[in-house]
Amino acid sequence: MVADDSGRPRNRAAANPAARNRAARPALRAGILLLVSWGGLGPARLAVPAARAAEGPPAPASQVTPTRLRNALAQLDGLAADLMRRSGVPGMSVVVVHDDRVVYLRGFGVLEAGQPARVDGDTVFQLASLSKPIASTVVAAVVGDGRVGWDDPVLRTLPEARIGPPAIASSVTLRDLLSHRSGLPDHAGDHLEDIGFDRETILRRLRLIPIENRFRAVYNYTNFGFTAGAVAAARAAGQDWETLSAQRLYRPLGMARTTSRFSEWMAMANRARPHVPDGGRWVDRYQRDPQAQAPAGGVSSSARDLGQWLRLQLAGGRVDGRQLVAATALAETHRPQMISTPPKNPSQDHAGLYGLGWGVGYTNQGEVQLSHSGAFNLGAATAVYLLPEEKLGIVALTNAQPVGLPESLALSFLDLASRGAIQQDYLPTLNRVFQAMGSQDYPQVVAPAAPTPALAPQAYAGRYRNAYVGPIAVRHQEGQGLMLELGPAPLRFPLTHVSGHTFRYQPIGENSYGPSAVVFSIGSGGSAEAVRIDNLNLNGLGTFRRE
Repeated sequence: MVADDSGRPRNRAAANPAARNRAARPALRAGILLLVSWGGLGPARLAVPAARAAEGPPAPASQVTPTRLRNALAQLDGLAADLMRRSGVPGMSVVVVHDDRVVYLRGFGVLEAGQPARVDGDTVFQLASLSKPIASTVVAAVVGDGRVGWDDPVLRTLPEARIGPPAIASSVTLRDLLSHRSGLPDHAGDHLEDIGFDRETILRRLRLIPIENRFRAVYNYTNFGFTAGAVAAARAAGQDWETLSAQRLYRPLGMARTTSRFSEWMAMANRARPHVPDGGRWVDRYQRDPQAQAPAGGVSSSARDLGQWLRLQLAGGRVDGRQLVAATALAETHRPQMISTPPKNPSQDHAGLYGLGWGVGYTNQGEVQLSHSGAFNLGAATAVYLLPEEKLGIVALTNAQPVGLPESLALSFLDLASRGAIQQDYLPTLNRVFQAMGSQDYPQVVAPAAPTPALAPQAYAGRYRNAYVGPIAVRHQEGQGLMLELGPAPLRFPLTHVSGHTFRYQPIGENSYGPSAVVFSIGSGGSAEAVRIDNLNLNGLGTFRRE
């Protein structure tokens, strides 16, 4: 094992003024098929490399030789330092497991930019969507215990989480939800979390989201669909999700610095602060609270703890002579359940595949490669990669908005370990993919060359409602203009006039980009009878009628 240590990163310019979160999108670049989701997606966010089909005769059974692995481990320090220097990311922690042993554990950089405290192997990071394969491990443990089955209907234990019309809802299973094939649209429910709704409310309102004909036909990455499946399994075990995770996985594995509770993460001293770019430097500005979607994006952990989890994954659920998770149940999480990305060229390319909380791909040598990334645009990026046949796994955790750093480090290391040389510079390719995912997914607000005046503020003020978001309000106060109120708290946003009956406001949270339009419909009496909020209208659920 390499002893804990730290590197020395430098900050670099990376302009991106708004906090953002993207739905899952495929991108083929330089031979890597990436399926990346932000949010808990962000990306919470998933990265699954799938290479071109191997040419020529089959590769030997083992590609990771002792010499290659030794050389790869010797180069990890330099690789990490170089990637941090190029990206400017403040802090990173890395663990490598091979043949049931932790063979590398090290921290680099600092907990917070501009502060002296260093990252080490015990620093706790928010994992974002790397939480999903951890959650599926917890569910596999419950399945192995015989308390629930992968094909049990979710409504059996979680009747409030109805998805689709009754004829479909009764058929939606844990397997459907943990493989993102329930028919829910990308990131369904995430906007409700952004404006302050809790888990129970969001799960109840999934029934209002149209699934059309997508059930088991389309892969759509959904944090709250995944959460519903995990919570249903916990309900079958007679516990809440946070308690089940700790009792069934974290404590038995000795993962003392791992939690599914945001409050416990915030209480930890050796905690990596989240960072976003601002004017050429990284700053600690936001704090993402993912408690509502804890199974999908709310785990916090250290590299040392995740080394224990890697050992469990690579040894069929067995650690230190104890079978903690049934091997058959754990293996099911690694089995492809859904095509996440059809091959661009079926004669040459592999399809992107998704298991139960795992991306399933293949190396150029034809070996199975399991992976998942996590990304909070508010300041976290993580990645895990496994070569099960080689009993080799790596986790990289960072405390900055995604730029492709953890994936680049992991892929470069696996190249060295399995092929003896890094096959390409992954960082520029992955950086472009993440930047492309930052494009706004709701209509941009464009002011006309000759704006028309608005009505008097009283024409727009009032209370509005729809079933999905619930009540909202538009209020007018002298000297402050119109204010939009959203969510249960509620949150207050100033409205800026654009033209006519169109205003704009700046959303917040993981799913926010630039300003969103707020468009009023005027009734025959001269006052607004309805209002449409574009960033909440991606699934047609953003129109509110006056009460």
